Amino acid sequence: MYNVEKIRTQFPILNREVGGKPLIYFDNTASSQTPSSVVEDIVERYTVTKANVHRGVHTLSQEATDLMENTRRRIRNFINARYEEEVIFTRGTTESINLVASSFGSRFKEGDEIILTVMEHHANIVPWQLLRERTGIVIRVVDIDDNGVLDLDQYKSLFNERTVFASFTHVSNVLGTVNPIREMIDFAHSKGVPVMIDGAQASPHIRIDVSELDCDFYAFSSHKMYGPTGIGVLYGRRELLEEMPPYQGGGEMIKHVSFEKTTFADLPFKFEAGTPDYVGIASFAKALDFIDEIGLEDISAHEQELLDYTTRRMLEIPGMKIYGNAPHKAAVISFLVKDIHPYDLGLLLDKTGVEVRTGHHCAQPLMERLGIPGTIRVGFAAYNTKEECDVFVDNLSKLISFF
Repeated sequence: MYNVEKIRTQFPILNREVGGKPLIYFDNTASSQTPSSVVEDIVERYTVTKANVHRGVHTLSQEATDLMENTRRRIRNFINARYEEEVIFTRGTTESINLVASSFGSRFKEGDEIILTVMEHHANIVPWQLLRERTGIVIRVVDIDDNGVLDLDQYKSLFNERTVFASFTHVSNVLGTVNPIREMIDFAHSKGVPVMIDGAQASPHIRIDVSELDCDFYAFSSHKMYGPTGIGVLYGRRELLEEMPPYQGGGEMIKHVSFEKTTFADLPFKFEAGTPDYVGIASFAKALDFIDEIGLEDISAHEQELLDYTTRRMLEIPGMKIYGNAPHKAAVISFLVKDIHPYDLGLLLDKTGVEVRTGHHCAQPLMERLGIPGTIRVGFAAYNTKEECDVFVDNLSKLISFF
Protein backbone atom coordinates (compact mmCIF):
# COMPACT_ATOMS: atom_id res chain seq x y z
CA MET A 1 0.00 0.00 0.00
CA TYR A 2 1.26 3.47 -0.91
CA ASN A 3 2.33 5.19 2.33
CA VAL A 4 2.68 8.87 1.53
CA GLU A 5 3.18 9.87 5.17
CA LYS A 6 6.18 7.56 5.44
CA ILE A 7 7.57 8.99 2.21
CA ARG A 8 7.16 12.54 3.54
CA THR A 9 9.34 11.77 6.57
CA GLN A 10 12.29 11.57 4.17
CA PHE A 11 11.83 15.23 3.15
CA PRO A 12 12.50 17.55 6.13
CA ILE A 13 11.83 20.62 3.97
CA LEU A 14 8.15 19.66 3.93
CA ASN A 15 8.01 20.48 7.66
CA ARG A 16 8.86 24.15 7.17
CA GLU A 17 6.45 27.06 6.87
CA VAL A 18 6.10 29.80 4.26
CA GLY A 19 4.29 32.96 5.31
CA GLY A 20 3.36 31.29 8.58
CA LYS A 21 1.60 28.47 6.73
CA PRO A 22 2.68 24.85 6.21
CA LEU A 23 4.67 24.50 3.00
CA ILE A 24 2.83 22.89 0.09
CA TYR A 25 5.36 22.34 -2.64
CA PHE A 26 3.73 22.08 -6.07
CA ASP A 27 6.65 23.25 -8.23
CA ASN A 28 7.88 19.71 -8.84
CA THR A 29 7.77 20.11 -12.61
CA ALA A 30 10.64 22.58 -12.28
CA SER A 31 12.54 20.63 -9.63
CA SER A 32 11.62 18.00 -7.07
CA GLN A 33 12.76 18.02 -3.47
CA THR A 34 15.56 15.71 -2.28
CA PRO A 35 15.18 12.94 0.31
CA SER A 36 17.43 12.69 3.36
CA SER A 37 19.12 9.58 1.98
CA VAL A 38 20.49 11.56 -0.96
CA VAL A 39 21.51 14.57 1.16
CA GLU A 40 23.26 12.31 3.67
CA ASP A 41 25.09 10.56 0.84
CA ILE A 42 26.29 13.91 -0.53
CA VAL A 43 27.63 14.84 2.90
CA GLU A 44 29.36 11.48 3.22
CA ARG A 45 30.98 11.83 -0.19
CA TYR A 46 32.41 15.24 0.76
CA THR A 47 33.56 14.10 4.20
CA VAL A 48 34.83 10.59 3.42
CA THR A 49 35.63 10.07 -0.29
CA LYS A 50 36.35 13.45 -1.89
CA ALA A 51 39.04 13.04 -4.54
CA ASN A 52 39.26 13.53 -8.28
CA VAL A 53 38.10 10.57 -10.35
CA HIS A 54 39.89 8.48 -12.99
CA ARG A 55 43.15 10.34 -12.41
CA GLY A 56 44.73 8.89 -9.30
CA VAL A 57 46.12 5.58 -8.11
CA HIS A 58 45.49 6.44 -4.47
CA THR A 59 42.67 4.97 -2.46
CA LEU A 60 40.35 7.98 -2.29
CA SER A 61 40.51 8.53 -6.04
CA GLN A 62 39.80 4.87 -6.71
CA GLU A 63 36.85 4.91 -4.29
CA ALA A 64 35.38 8.07 -5.87
CA THR A 65 35.84 6.59 -9.34
CA ASP A 66 34.09 3.38 -8.33
CA LEU A 67 31.13 5.34 -6.91
CA MET A 68 30.79 7.43 -10.07
CA GLU A 69 31.00 4.42 -12.37
CA ASN A 70 28.53 2.53 -10.17
CA THR A 71 26.03 5.28 -10.95
CA ARG A 72 26.72 4.85 -14.66
CA ARG A 73 25.93 1.14 -14.35
CA ARG A 74 22.91 2.00 -12.24
CA ILE A 75 21.56 4.34 -14.93
CA ARG A 76 22.28 1.85 -17.67
CA ASN A 77 20.03 -0.63 -15.87
CA PHE A 78 17.44 2.03 -14.98
CA ILE A 79 16.89 2.95 -18.64
CA ASN A 80 17.75 -0.50 -20.06
CA ALA A 81 20.58 0.70 -22.27
CA ARG A 82 22.67 -1.95 -24.00
CA TYR A 83 26.09 -0.70 -22.90
CA GLU A 84 27.49 1.37 -20.03
CA GLU A 85 29.41 3.56 -22.46
CA GLU A 86 26.08 4.75 -23.92
CA VAL A 87 25.53 6.71 -20.68
CA ILE A 88 27.15 10.15 -20.80
CA PHE A 89 27.16 12.46 -17.77
CA THR A 90 26.32 16.12 -18.39
CA ARG A 91 25.13 19.07 -16.29
CA GLY A 92 21.50 18.50 -17.24
CA THR A 93 19.04 17.88 -20.05
CA THR A 94 19.92 21.26 -21.54
CA GLU A 95 23.59 20.40 -21.91
CA SER A 96 22.70 16.95 -23.23
CA ILE A 97 20.64 18.46 -26.06
CA ASN A 98 23.33 21.05 -26.76
CA LEU A 99 25.89 18.26 -26.97
CA VAL A 100 23.85 16.43 -29.60
CA ALA A 101 23.06 19.62 -31.54
CA SER A 102 26.70 20.68 -31.56
CA SER A 103 28.36 17.31 -32.13
CA PHE A 104 25.89 15.17 -34.10
CA GLY A 105 24.62 18.35 -35.75
CA SER A 106 28.08 19.12 -37.12
CA ARG A 107 27.29 16.80 -40.04
CA PHE A 108 24.25 18.83 -41.11
CA LYS A 109 24.52 21.28 -44.00
CA GLU A 110 22.56 24.16 -45.45
CA GLY A 111 19.05 23.13 -46.47
CA ASP A 112 18.92 20.06 -44.23
CA GLU A 113 15.71 19.94 -42.22
CA ILE A 114 15.02 18.96 -38.61
CA ILE A 115 11.61 18.46 -37.03
CA LEU A 116 10.59 19.88 -33.63
CA THR A 117 7.18 20.40 -32.03
CA VAL A 118 5.44 23.54 -30.83
CA MET A 119 5.37 22.18 -27.26
CA GLU A 120 9.17 22.09 -26.86
CA HIS A 121 11.01 23.61 -23.92
CA HIS A 122 13.48 26.31 -24.95
CA ALA A 123 16.26 23.79 -24.26
CA ASN A 124 15.04 21.82 -27.28
CA ILE A 125 14.58 24.88 -29.49
CA VAL A 126 17.47 27.29 -28.96
CA PRO A 127 20.33 24.78 -29.54
CA TRP A 128 18.83 23.96 -32.94
CA GLN A 129 18.41 27.66 -33.74
CA LEU A 130 22.08 28.22 -32.89
CA LEU A 131 22.92 25.36 -35.24
CA ARG A 132 20.71 26.96 -37.89
CA GLU A 133 22.72 30.19 -37.61
CA ARG A 134 25.95 28.26 -38.11
CA THR A 135 24.90 25.88 -40.87
CA GLY A 136 21.70 27.12 -42.53
CA ILE A 137 19.52 24.15 -41.54
CA VAL A 138 15.74 24.50 -41.70
CA ILE A 139 13.50 23.91 -38.67
CA ARG A 140 10.03 22.44 -39.19
CA VAL A 141 7.47 22.56 -36.35
CA VAL A 142 4.61 20.17 -35.55
CA ASP A 143 1.41 21.79 -34.25
CA ILE A 144 -1.08 20.60 -31.59
CA ASP A 145 -4.86 20.52 -31.35
CA ASP A 146 -6.89 22.44 -28.77
CA ASN A 147 -6.47 19.65 -26.21
CA GLY A 148 -2.70 19.76 -26.47
CA VAL A 149 -2.37 16.59 -28.56
CA LEU A 150 0.30 16.53 -31.27
CA ASP A 151 -0.91 16.49 -34.87
CA LEU A 152 0.62 13.17 -35.93
CA ASP A 153 -0.60 13.52 -39.51
CA GLN A 154 1.24 16.80 -39.81
CA TYR A 155 4.31 15.27 -38.13
CA LYS A 156 4.44 12.54 -40.74
CA SER A 157 3.81 14.98 -43.59
CA LEU A 158 6.87 17.08 -42.66
CA PHE A 159 9.31 14.30 -43.55
CA ASN A 160 10.93 14.56 -46.96
CA GLU A 161 14.24 13.80 -48.64
CA ARG A 162 15.86 16.77 -46.84
CA THR A 163 14.86 15.64 -43.31
CA VAL A 164 17.95 14.64 -41.31
CA PHE A 165 16.81 14.70 -37.67
CA ALA A 166 13.82 14.90 -35.32
CA SER A 167 13.89 16.06 -31.71
CA PHE A 168 10.87 16.23 -29.44
CA THR A 169 9.74 16.04 -25.85
CA HIS A 170 8.41 12.85 -24.28
CA VAL A 171 6.15 14.83 -21.90
CA SER A 172 5.23 18.51 -22.22
CA ASN A 173 6.34 20.56 -19.22
CA VAL A 174 3.31 22.85 -19.68
CA LEU A 175 0.49 20.65 -20.95
CA GLY A 176 1.49 17.36 -19.36
CA THR A 177 0.81 15.67 -22.71
CA VAL A 178 2.52 12.29 -23.01
CA ASN A 179 3.51 12.01 -26.64
CA PRO A 180 3.32 8.70 -28.56
CA ILE A 181 7.05 8.70 -29.00
CA ARG A 182 7.42 5.04 -29.98
CA GLU A 183 5.12 5.60 -32.94
CA MET A 184 6.96 8.82 -33.77
CA ILE A 185 10.37 7.16 -33.51
CA ASP A 186 9.29 4.22 -35.66
CA PHE A 187 8.00 6.54 -38.38
CA ALA A 188 11.19 8.62 -38.35
CA HIS A 189 13.32 5.49 -38.58
CA SER A 190 11.22 4.23 -41.50
CA LYS A 191 12.45 7.36 -43.28
CA GLY A 192 16.04 6.83 -42.16
CA VAL A 193 15.92 9.76 -39.71
CA PRO A 194 17.51 9.56 -36.22
CA VAL A 195 15.62 10.88 -33.19
CA MET A 196 16.44 12.75 -29.97
CA ILE A 197 14.03 12.63 -27.02
CA ASP A 198 13.86 15.29 -24.29
CA GLY A 199 12.90 13.10 -21.33
CA ALA A 200 13.26 15.67 -18.55
CA GLN A 201 9.54 15.60 -17.70
CA ALA A 202 9.03 11.90 -18.38
CA SER A 203 11.79 10.37 -16.27
CA PRO A 204 10.21 11.20 -12.87
CA HIS A 205 6.87 9.65 -13.89
CA ILE A 206 7.35 7.01 -16.60
CA ARG A 207 9.60 3.96 -16.80
CA ILE A 208 12.12 4.68 -19.55
CA ASP A 209 13.32 1.78 -21.69
CA VAL A 210 15.57 3.16 -24.41
CA SER A 211 15.99 -0.27 -26.00
CA GLU A 212 12.22 -0.76 -26.32
CA LEU A 213 11.74 2.82 -27.54
CA ASP A 214 14.58 2.33 -30.04
CA CYS A 215 15.48 6.02 -29.76
CA ASP A 216 18.89 7.28 -30.85
CA PHE A 217 19.35 9.83 -28.06
CA TYR A 218 17.49 10.37 -24.77
CA ALA A 219 18.19 13.08 -22.18
CA PHE A 220 17.05 13.65 -18.59
CA SER A 221 18.05 15.41 -15.36
CA SER A 222 18.74 14.30 -11.80
CA HIS A 223 17.12 17.29 -10.07
CA LYS A 224 13.66 16.37 -11.36
CA MET A 225 14.11 12.82 -10.04
CA TYR A 226 14.74 13.61 -6.33
CA GLY A 227 18.48 13.84 -7.00
CA PRO A 228 21.19 16.52 -6.87
CA THR A 229 21.14 19.58 -9.11
CA GLY A 230 23.64 20.04 -11.92
CA ILE A 231 23.64 16.40 -13.04
CA GLY A 232 22.22 15.22 -16.33
CA VAL A 233 22.33 12.13 -18.49
CA LEU A 234 22.58 11.70 -22.22
CA TYR A 235 21.88 8.25 -23.56
CA GLY A 236 23.21 7.79 -27.06
CA ARG A 237 23.29 4.82 -29.38
CA ARG A 238 26.89 3.61 -29.23
CA GLU A 239 27.53 3.53 -32.94
CA LEU A 240 26.38 7.14 -33.28
CA LEU A 241 28.40 8.37 -30.29
CA GLU A 242 31.51 6.74 -31.73
CA GLU A 243 31.07 8.69 -34.97
CA MET A 244 30.51 12.04 -33.24
CA PRO A 245 33.31 14.55 -32.57
CA PRO A 246 33.90 15.66 -28.95
CA TYR A 247 31.68 18.41 -27.61
CA GLN A 248 34.33 19.98 -25.36
CA GLY A 249 38.09 19.64 -25.06
CA GLY A 250 40.20 19.29 -21.94
CA GLY A 251 41.33 16.76 -19.40
CA GLU A 252 39.86 13.26 -19.14
CA MET A 253 38.51 13.15 -22.71
CA ILE A 254 41.91 12.47 -24.27
CA LYS A 255 44.26 9.56 -24.89
CA HIS A 256 47.29 11.62 -25.91
CA VAL A 257 47.94 15.32 -26.38
CA SER A 258 50.78 17.01 -28.25
CA PHE A 259 50.89 20.38 -29.93
CA GLU A 260 50.78 18.56 -33.24
CA LYS A 261 47.80 16.25 -32.60
CA THR A 262 45.39 15.01 -29.96
CA THR A 263 43.75 11.60 -29.89
CA PHE A 264 40.55 11.22 -27.92
CA ALA A 265 39.49 8.77 -25.24
CA ASP A 266 37.04 5.97 -25.83
CA LEU A 267 33.37 6.24 -24.90
CA PRO A 268 31.97 7.52 -22.64
CA PHE A 269 34.91 9.68 -21.61
CA LYS A 270 35.26 11.35 -25.01
CA PHE A 271 32.25 13.49 -24.04
CA GLU A 272 33.14 14.10 -20.38
CA ALA A 273 35.82 16.79 -20.46
CA GLY A 274 37.16 18.18 -17.21
CA THR A 275 36.45 17.33 -13.60
CA PRO A 276 32.85 16.15 -13.27
CA ASP A 277 30.54 16.65 -10.32
CA TYR A 278 31.40 13.17 -9.18
CA VAL A 279 29.82 13.78 -5.76
CA GLY A 280 26.47 14.62 -7.36
CA ILE A 281 26.81 11.78 -9.84
CA ALA A 282 27.58 9.27 -7.07
CA SER A 283 24.61 10.49 -5.00
CA PHE A 284 22.23 10.35 -7.96
CA ALA A 285 22.34 6.58 -7.48
CA LYS A 286 20.68 7.09 -4.07
CA ALA A 287 17.86 9.02 -5.74
CA LEU A 288 17.32 6.12 -8.12
CA ASP A 289 17.28 3.81 -5.09
CA PHE A 290 14.59 6.02 -3.53
CA ILE A 291 12.46 5.76 -6.68
CA ASP A 292 12.92 2.01 -6.95
CA GLU A 293 12.16 1.39 -3.29
CA ILE A 294 8.73 2.99 -3.70
CA GLY A 295 8.26 1.82 -7.28
CA LEU A 296 8.02 4.21 -10.20
CA GLU A 297 4.71 2.70 -11.27
CA ASP A 298 3.29 3.26 -7.77
CA ILE A 299 4.57 6.84 -7.73
CA SER A 300 2.96 7.44 -11.12
CA ALA A 301 -0.37 5.95 -9.98
CA HIS A 302 -0.33 8.17 -6.87
CA GLU A 303 0.41 11.26 -8.93
CA GLN A 304 -2.32 10.36 -11.42
CA GLU A 305 -4.82 10.09 -8.59
CA LEU A 306 -3.83 13.57 -7.38
CA LEU A 307 -4.02 14.89 -10.95
CA ASP A 308 -7.53 13.55 -11.54
CA TYR A 309 -8.81 14.63 -8.12
CA THR A 310 -7.39 18.15 -8.29
CA THR A 311 -8.52 18.66 -11.89
CA ARG A 312 -12.09 17.77 -10.95
CA ARG A 313 -12.06 20.18 -8.03
CA MET A 314 -10.48 23.00 -10.03
CA LEU A 315 -13.05 22.72 -12.82
CA GLU A 316 -15.75 23.54 -10.27
CA ILE A 317 -14.29 27.06 -10.00
CA PRO A 318 -16.07 29.58 -12.27
CA GLY A 319 -13.82 30.95 -15.00
CA MET A 320 -11.26 28.15 -14.67
CA LYS A 321 -9.37 27.30 -17.86
CA ILE A 322 -6.97 24.33 -17.87
CA TYR A 323 -4.47 24.12 -20.71
CA GLY A 324 -3.62 20.58 -21.70
CA ASN A 325 -6.39 17.99 -21.73
CA ALA A 326 -4.78 15.14 -23.63
CA PRO A 327 -6.16 11.65 -22.90
CA HIS A 328 -2.67 10.55 -21.84
CA LYS A 329 -1.31 13.15 -19.46
CA ALA A 330 1.34 13.33 -16.74
CA ALA A 331 0.88 14.99 -13.33
CA VAL A 332 0.95 18.61 -14.49
CA ILE A 333 -1.85 21.20 -14.46
CA SER A 334 -1.42 24.56 -16.22
CA PHE A 335 -4.29 26.98 -15.78
CA LEU A 336 -5.66 30.52 -15.83
CA VAL A 337 -8.72 31.95 -14.11
CA LYS A 338 -10.78 34.65 -15.85
CA ASP A 339 -8.51 37.59 -16.67
CA ILE A 340 -6.42 37.35 -13.50
CA HIS A 341 -2.70 37.61 -14.22
CA PRO A 342 -0.88 34.39 -13.25
CA TYR A 343 1.84 36.34 -11.46
CA ASP A 344 -0.71 37.96 -9.14
CA LEU A 345 -2.30 34.65 -8.19
CA GLY A 346 1.10 33.02 -7.79
CA LEU A 347 2.22 35.70 -5.32
CA LEU A 348 -0.97 35.37 -3.30
CA LEU A 349 -0.80 31.57 -3.26
CA ASP A 350 2.75 31.85 -1.94
CA LYS A 351 1.41 33.79 1.06
CA THR A 352 -0.78 30.77 1.84
CA GLY A 353 2.24 28.46 1.75
CA VAL A 354 1.42 27.03 -1.69
CA GLU A 355 4.41 27.10 -4.05
CA VAL A 356 3.45 27.05 -7.73
CA ARG A 357 5.20 28.16 -10.91
CA THR A 358 4.00 31.12 -12.97
CA GLY A 359 5.06 32.40 -16.38
CA HIS A 360 5.78 30.90 -19.78
CA HIS A 361 7.73 27.94 -18.32
CA CYS A 362 10.49 28.26 -20.93
CA ALA A 363 7.94 27.46 -23.63
CA GLN A 364 7.17 30.82 -25.24
CA PRO A 365 6.34 29.41 -28.70
CA LEU A 366 3.72 27.18 -27.07
CA MET A 367 2.26 30.16 -25.21
CA GLU A 368 2.02 32.05 -28.50
CA ARG A 369 0.22 29.07 -30.02
CA LEU A 370 -2.22 29.08 -27.09
CA GLY A 371 -2.64 32.86 -27.35
CA ILE A 372 -1.67 33.57 -23.74
CA PRO A 373 1.33 35.18 -21.99
CA GLY A 374 1.74 32.38 -19.46
CA THR A 375 -0.01 30.13 -16.97
CA ILE A 376 0.03 29.02 -13.37
CA ARG A 377 1.45 25.52 -13.16
CA VAL A 378 1.01 22.81 -10.55
CA GLY A 379 3.16 19.68 -10.63
CA PHE A 380 2.82 16.68 -8.34
CA ALA A 381 5.43 14.35 -6.86
CA ALA A 382 5.63 11.23 -4.72
CA TYR A 383 5.25 13.16 -1.45
CA ASN A 384 2.19 15.29 -2.27
CA THR A 385 -1.17 14.50 -0.66
CA LYS A 386 -4.88 14.95 -1.33
CA GLU A 387 -5.06 17.15 1.75
CA GLU A 388 -2.53 19.49 0.16
CA CYS A 389 -4.62 19.52 -3.02
CA ASP A 390 -7.70 20.50 -0.98
CA VAL A 391 -5.83 23.32 0.76
CA PHE A 392 -4.60 24.56 -2.62
CA VAL A 393 -8.04 24.54 -4.27
CA ASP A 394 -9.74 26.08 -1.23
CA ASN A 395 -7.15 28.86 -1.04
CA LEU A 396 -7.34 29.39 -4.78
CA SER A 397 -11.13 29.82 -4.61
CA LYS A 398 -10.82 32.36 -1.80
CA LEU A 399 -8.11 34.36 -3.57
CA ILE A 400 -10.09 34.48 -6.79
CA SER A 401 -13.02 36.04 -4.91
CA PHE A 402 -10.77 39.01 -4.02
CA PHE A 403 -10.58 39.91 -7.69
